Amino acid sequence: MIGLDDELAGEYLAESREHLATIESDLLALERGGSEISEERVNRVFRAVHSIKGGAGFFDLVKIRELAHQTESLLAAIRSHDVIPTPDRVRVLLLATDRLSELIQNPAASNQADIAEVVATLTRPPADEAAPAAESCDSAVDRARQCDKPLRMLLVEDDFASRLLLHVFLSRYGECHIAVNGREAVEACRSALERRQKYDLICMDILMPEMDGREAVRQVRAMERARGILSAGAKIIMTTTVHDIKEVIRCFQELCDAYLMKPIDLSELLSQMKSYKLIN
Repeated sequence: MIGLDDELAGEYLAESREHLATIESDLLALERGGSEISEERVNRVFRAVHSIKGGAGFFDLVKIRELAHQTESLLAAIRSHDVIPTPDRVRVLLLATDRLSELIQNPAASNQADIAEVVATLTRPPADEAAPAAESCDSAVDRARQCDKPLRMLLVEDDFASRLLLHVFLSRYGECHIAVNGREAVEACRSALERRQKYDLICMDILMPEMDGREAVRQVRAMERARGILSAGAKIIMTTTVHDIKEVIRCFQELCDAYLMKPIDLSELLSQMKSYKLIN
C-alpha cells in the first residue's frame, strides 16, 4: 500500500472482509435461486463490491481494484437484466469473491498476484447465451462517444478557482453546466432526466453548503434508479480535499465512480474520462 498509514489501511481491509462475508452469503442465496433472487440482494452485492473497488483505488491496490471492477461489471449486467443470474454465473461470482478474499488477506503481495484466469472467467460470455443485439444510438451507455455527440457534463463546485479551472478544461469536450451546491446539482439532474437529456459526467465536490456532495449523489442515483437507468447513469467523480479512507468508502457506497483529490490533476481527470469511454 502506498503512502498511507497502517491504521487507515487496517480499517479498509477490515471493512472489506465484512463486505466479502456479506457478498458470499448473498451469492449463496442467489445460487439457490427461486424466491431468493431479488433486486435488493443483487444491489447489495453490487454496492459492496463497488466499495471494495473504491478503497483499493485509494490505496493503489491495482489487482484488487481490477478484479473488483470486473466482478462489478458482471453484477451490473445482472442488475440491468442483460445477464440472467444462473447458478453457473453465480458460481463465477463466488469464485471471484474467493479470489478477492485471498488478495485482501495478503494485500502487500496483491499487486503481483495473477488474476488473469478469474478475470477471463468473469468476462467470458456464457455458452448458451446469444450474442446481444446491436444497441441503438439512443439507448447506448456510451451515447456521446458512439453517436459522436459532445458530452453533457455537470460541474458541482462552490470554490470559484476550482470551478473556473475545471469548467475551462471540461468545456473542451462538450456542454458543461455549473451548480454551486448539492441542492442545485440535484435540481439540474432532475431537470435533465425529465427532458431525457441525462448528464454523461458529473464532477461533484463533497464539502458544500446547503447539501453536501454525498447526499447529492445519493439523490441523483435514486432518480436514476426510479427511471430504470442506474446501470447507464452518469459517471460521477468526487472532487475533494478530504483525504480520508472512511469518506472514500462512504462515497463509493453512494455509487460514485471515482475520487480525485484537490488540487485536481487534469491529466488524472482526463485518464478517468478515457477509462469510462466518455472520450477516446
